[in-house]
Amino acid sequence: MKKEKTSAPRWNLNGIYPSFDAPEYKRDLGFLSERIRELLVLLERPLPETAPELLAVIRAFEEASELAENLGAYASAVYTTDTRSARALQEINVLEAAALPLGKARVIFQQGLLARQEVFLGFPDSALGEYRFFIAESIKKAAYQMSPELEDLAKDLSRSGGDAWSRLQEAVSSTLSVLWDAESGERKTVSALRDLAHSPDRQIRERAYRAELDAWKSLEIPLAASLNGVKGTAITLDLRRGWQTPAGEYAMFQKSSFQSRISEKTLYALIGALEKSLPMFRRYLKIKARLLGVPVCAFYDLFAPVGTSGKVWTWEETGDFIAARFDEFDPGMGAFARQAFAFSWLDGEPRDGKVGGAYCTSFPLSGESRILCNFEGSFDSVTTVAHELGHAWHQELLKDAPYSLAEYPMTLAETASIFGETLVFEGALRAAPREERLGLIEGNVKDCCQVIVDILSRFYFEKALFERRGTGELSPAELCDLMLDAQGRTYGDGLDQFHPYMWAVKSHYYQASLGFYNYPYAFGLLFSLGLYAKAGEAGFAGVYRDLLRLTGKASAEACAHRAGLNIEDPSFWDQGLGIMAQRVEELESLAGPGGF
Repeated sequence: MKKEKTSAPRWNLNGIYPSFDAPEYKRDLGFLSERIRELLVLLERPLPETAPELLAVIRAFEEASELAENLGAYASAVYTTDTRSARALQEINVLEAAALPLGKARVIFQQGLLARQEVFLGFPDSALGEYRFFIAESIKKAAYQMSPELEDLAKDLSRSGGDAWSRLQEAVSSTLSVLWDAESGERKTVSALRDLAHSPDRQIRERAYRAELDAWKSLEIPLAASLNGVKGTAITLDLRRGWQTPAGEYAMFQKSSFQSRISEKTLYALIGALEKSLPMFRRYLKIKARLLGVPVCAFYDLFAPVGTSGKVWTWEETGDFIAARFDEFDPGMGAFARQAFAFSWLDGEPRDGKVGGAYCTSFPLSGESRILCNFEGSFDSVTTVAHELGHAWHQELLKDAPYSLAEYPMTLAETASIFGETLVFEGALRAAPREERLGLIEGNVKDCCQVIVDILSRFYFEKALFERRGTGELSPAELCDLMLDAQGRTYGDGLDQFHPYMWAVKSHYYQASLGFYNYPYAFGLLFSLGLYAKAGEAGFAGVYRDLLRLTGKASAEACAHRAGLNIEDPSFWDQGLGIMAQRVEELESLAGPGGF
């Protein structure tokens, strides 16, 4: 069935700033410089040893940080919808320079806390209130820092180093295109080629896959240089900051688990569960091959549609359906989704120069969020919007919290987003007639396969990359070999062709500040399934709200405990995988012995 075009809007940023030349933008840029100068004056003296005075310093930090984030999120929002915008790139550079002293101030503050930690940790809870977690975490961060002068230099150099390499990958990947039709001269971007992975026509999927590989290969040298630059920067700085074992090796898991606010015990329990699930997902891929009528799936078959759930969703239907599913769990969540659609908080229109994928960003001064996605009318697009609205709901619940108590790790961020996605999928499945059930279940298992199997392959790749990059730069061929090895270890005999250039595709690899961006998605999926299992309990919507509000001031283990869950126990992760196993069983039953 040929799909009709479905329109999606562009977002409205006027409520944030009308433009880079608007008085409001220029005013806040001036305020940012003023607040940072005032903060640095406060930090010229030793930190005060009374709780009220210490909290006053923290609030000065928060005011400057909110301005920096608001301005930076706006510039990034403009840039990611038009990566050719020289003005947006210029403003990003201006903001990075303006906010640079804020990083130095943070280092001075954290090291001041570390120097007299007995005093500050000795304050009674009644004096520090909810800031105790923030202060304790800041002291831990200070233990893994260089001197303020070196941290300031590292931050400054990152503007033309790690951050610049990251922007190169972003710009290249959003504009890279290949000739698709010689007769008409039509070109397709790599984002458009990746969208064709959803085509029901296998010949088109394979053609798009091979064209995409050729496109990435044409730029493999600058992209490999970018990835080497980012990871080399990260390793050098992390070792100087003390992220190393007693033997002097790079302690990559220590840094990563600290960033994720999880214990290493939780991390190992999660990875172990993912590895145990691989046979189940290989079984799923063999079922899918039978449904598609092929001996073995190739990488370009991973997103191929099966079943009869080929409905083309309009933007309006998407908004109504998501809001209704959110309503069933928490009417406040549904009302929030309607608000986001009504006030044009979403940019769904795919277009040249716009980055691929999807994200949600928040603006602390207005308490609003904005969502970028590339909507093409499939149910996958619907769940992507629900995913990002899950992020936005998380931010909505924290918008009135002090800035320092509203910063949460990726593990908990992805829990909130995937919970929103789960509400929408489960609602669709309940209402689906039998003839559509196979397509919906296969689509959900397909998504889970990506978040479990593909994410595990990325984890393996990134682990190997960190290990190898410590001794020298890797060539494009070596990066492809690492990726093929990682995909072979995870997909196994479920696929007979892989994607050697996934290291060029995924922008998260190119963020020097992140250690292992990948597994938080698997964490979020399985944690959200554990939460969803309790969604029908009386009062759980309130428990869920409390959990999300706790994410800025507690570890992931403490947040899970709020819902009565123990994420250090391997059996917890097995529960979520058990739900997936049931779906694979039903899929096999629906598929029957003869295929579809």
